[in-house]
Amino acid sequence: MNWKGFLARLGASLVLVFATFNPWGASYYHWAIAPIVKDVGSFSAVKFLAGVALLTGWVIVLQATRRSIGWKGALLVAALCVGIIWFLAEQHWLNAGNARVMEYLVLMVVSLILGIGMSWSHVSRRLTGQTDTDIVNK
Repeated sequence: MNWKGFLARLGASLVLVFATFNPWGASYYHWAIAPIVKDVGSFSAVKFLAGVALLTGWVIVLQATRRSIGWKGALLVAALCVGIIWFLAEQHWLNAGNARVMEYLVLMVVSLILGIGMSWSHVSRRLTGQTDTDIVNK
């Protein structure tokens, strides 16, 4: 595992999160879900398939994150990110009152949690020499 591997996983997480929802309105939510409120007949097979593909990506990434860092680890990463955002807002380097900025930050924090979750087993193995395994009982 190197920086390229981590950045690839983080990039995949960013694509998944921002393809699902993003502030600029070019996401699965804006394309497929929001129009259903106005017109139920607007849902098509292409939108269904895209939704299943996104859902599959979410299941894979969430499962890897859960197995790697668990919910407690995800909460710790989120808390660290919130602390950094809070610090940046206190220093007036970040406008926390801007809703658009906060949307981006929340989506980036979710992406970072997923990216770290998908990479943590590799990082942990390099730091400690211990390998994570799934126990299978038959």
